[in-house]
Amino acid sequence: MYKYEITKKIENFAPLETQEEWDCSGWAVNVDGYDGIRKMMLCLTVTNDIIRQAKEQNCDMLVSHHPCFYVPLEWSFINIYCAHTNMDKAKGGTTDTIIDKLGLSKYKMNIEHEFLRIVDYKTTIENFSKLLKQISPNARLINNDKVKELKKIAFCAGSGSEFISDAKELGADCLVTGDLKFHTALESPIVVYDIGHFESEILILPVFEKIIGSDVKIVYADEHSPFSLI
Repeated sequence: MYKYEITKKIENFAPLETQEEWDCSGWAVNVDGYDGIRKMMLCLTVTNDIIRQAKEQNCDMLVSHHPCFYVPLEWSFINIYCAHTNMDKAKGGTTDTIIDKLGLSKYKMNIEHEFLRIVDYKTTIENFSKLLKQISPNARLINNDKVKELKKIAFCAGSGSEFISDAKELGADCLVTGDLKFHTALESPIVVYDIGHFESEILILPVFEKIIGSDVKIVYADEHSPFSLI
C-alpha cells in the first residue's frame, strides 16, 4: 500500500487544516523513494524505544497520535506521520472514542466546541467513578463541592483542563480529561476526573487501524504510561 494512500485516509477522517496553529501534525519524516508500505506500526508517542521497536519489526512506517516537534537524525530512516489536534477534533476521534468505550454514545449532545464533547447522562459520582475505572484504574477525582450526582458530563481527551470554564458554561457539571494541575484542581467550579493523558488517548490506536484498513500489515507499539504506582 502506498504511504500517500494511508495519509489520505487519515486526512479524510481528520483534515490537516483543522489542527491548531501550534500543532505539528502531518509528516514528521517522509523518506524519499520509500513509498510502498508493507508493514506499519501504530503508537501514541514516537520515542527512541518506539523507533527501535519499529526497526526490529521491519516496519516501513510509523503513525502516531502525538506530533514530533523535534526529529533526531537517527529517526530519518523511517516514514513517520502524526495526527494530533485534527484527530482530537474529528468526529469519531480521540474524545469521541472515550465516550464510545464507556458506552455513552447514545447520550452525546450536539454542541459547538472544537474539543469538548458533552453527554446528557444522569448518574451518581459513585457509579460514574466505577465506569471510568474500566478505562483508567488510577483515575483521580476532584469534587470540591462534594457533589453526589451528575447530569451533564464533558469529555476532552489529553490535556483538557483549560476547558473547565467552557464545560461549565455549556452546562456540564463534570469534566473528564487528563493532566490536571494542583491549583487548577483546587479552583475547579465543577467535578473533574483526571483519568491520565496516556489512558485517555491510547484508545485511539484501534481507530487508526480501522481508518487505514487491512491492505497493509499493522502492529501496535509496546508502550505504557510513564507513571507507575509506588
